[in-house]
Amino acid sequence: MNSDTPVAPVSNKMIWTGRGLSALATLALLMSGVMKLTQSAEVVDGFAKLEYGKHLIVPIGAVELVCVLLYAIPRTSMLGAILLTGYLGGATATHVRQGEPFLAPIILGVIVWLGLFLRDARLRSLIPLRS
Repeated sequence: MNSDTPVAPVSNKMIWTGRGLSALATLALLMSGVMKLTQSAEVVDGFAKLEYGKHLIVPIGAVELVCVLLYAIPRTSMLGAILLTGYLGGATATHVRQGEPFLAPIILGVIVWLGLFLRDARLRSLIPLRS
């Protein structure tokens, strides 16, 4: 960022809204990842319905948890958001392929990025929204 570039003032409300959205996304994805690692009956049935082998549940859960942990750490949050975008894109494609509702992973991806945008000045400087 150039030192001549004006930076919009940041309100505490905006930062806390971003943190809240990020926490919501993080908790949802943590729960999903843990359910995969524990191979809950719900997840096993879901993977069978989506035509994924049971042997893929734990590796996919591990990838999900790594992405979420990177997102939750402020220093690596941008990398985590990028990786979660890919992960959620794969989830979206899987549901589209099966003819199932696919809006949930898209909404979760929007929440991931909106939360990061509101709480991280680095991202706001890359994507300046001007009135």
